[in-house]
Amino acid sequence: MSELSIIVPTFNEGGNLTALFHCLHRVLQDIDYEVVIVDDDSPDGTAAMGRSIAQSNARVRVLQRIGRRGLASAAVEGMLATSSPYLIVMDADLQHDEQIIPSMLEKLKSENLDIVVGSRNLSGGGMGEFTSNRLMLSTVGRRLSDAICKLPVTDPMSGFFLVTREYFHEVVHNLSNVGFKILVDLLASARRPVRLAEVPYTFRNRKQGESKLDILVGIEYLQLLLDKVTRGIFPVSYLMFGMVGSIGVICNLLLALLLVTSFHVAFKEAQVLGGLITIAINFLLNNHVTFRFARLRGVRMVLGLVLFYVFCSVGLLAQVTLANALQQVGFHWMAATLVGVVVGSVWNYSMAFLLVWHLKQRQNARLQLAYAEPARSRDLPTTKPHSGGHGRVRQIDALTGRRGVSGARQPSHVANP
Repeated sequence: MSELSIIVPTFNEGGNLTALFHCLHRVLQDIDYEVVIVDDDSPDGTAAMGRSIAQSNARVRVLQRIGRRGLASAAVEGMLATSSPYLIVMDADLQHDEQIIPSMLEKLKSENLDIVVGSRNLSGGGMGEFTSNRLMLSTVGRRLSDAICKLPVTDPMSGFFLVTREYFHEVVHNLSNVGFKILVDLLASARRPVRLAEVPYTFRNRKQGESKLDILVGIEYLQLLLDKVTRGIFPVSYLMFGMVGSIGVICNLLLALLLVTSFHVAFKEAQVLGGLITIAINFLLNNHVTFRFARLRGVRMVLGLVLFYVFCSVGLLAQVTLANALQQVGFHWMAATLVGVVVGSVWNYSMAFLLVWHLKQRQNARLQLAYAEPARSRDLPTTKPHSGGHGRVRQIDALTGRRGVSGARQPSHVANP
């Protein structure tokens, strides 16, 4: 059994894998370790590259996830797929300094800690050549995390950390598994004081591939914070749906105000026109934000918009009817509008979740695939002894959970570190 499992979540990182394994081999020669690549079905063939390397390196395993995305959930699945007592999460892009791994492991064991974080904010560390925008985002994220992490940590946004299996299993059922910031999730999910230390390192520049940091990363971080603050009482997607809906409320109020005061449209008709425009705005925002992992495109997006209009029209009818009734009995038109919007929101979310983006159906389909009969998976790898003397090369297929060896040929440029 390996002492240390290195979990490497990947998406389009095929060009970095060989260099990463060489770097790890140079600094970890005195440690019994394994590397688990958790790939979110990268279109650049990252998983296939990992399997090719695994043919000549028994330390490497590949877990390819189908139909799922997200660094946090990938890291959790990778850690659950191992048995090592110590688990480290790091990126494949070579920006994390692998040279501090031995000192992180030694510190964790000698001081009986739960987590050791690779910190860019300690003396001796640094952000490298971060742009001013990324520095600002990192600072804002760090300050927001202070409210939920329950202990002082200089770099809660770090994606480079070491954790004991014992602590991981203590908190794993409390994790949100949202977005990219798994460390914040691990710390915020604790039910006892966490024994934590940090080791400084300097963040390096990416050499190949593209950064995954965009506005959606910030939105996912906000989702994580909301989930922790509400303790999971409400589905995160509903919270995001509500935030998108709040934008719609503002649009609806402004449109109603404009139509009533400037164009002298009757109150009921202003409600209808404002609501119809707001529905389209909400659909586009939800498609790109709330349900982005099930994002509709092309013809499916057009059909989804039609369905969204149909279902939301029922909600809109209830909203208009109720708002009109309240306005007639003396409610201010704005208060009447708000009450109607609240009543329609639960209906709209339920229909969007179940029938527009088909999330329940997709979840059930993934479960069916996960427990599919072997006969339905003709291309699953089979276990074979490795002729190179390394024993068996182990891999886990995300659809079946079975271990085996890929039959992929090793390209001539892949060396054995």
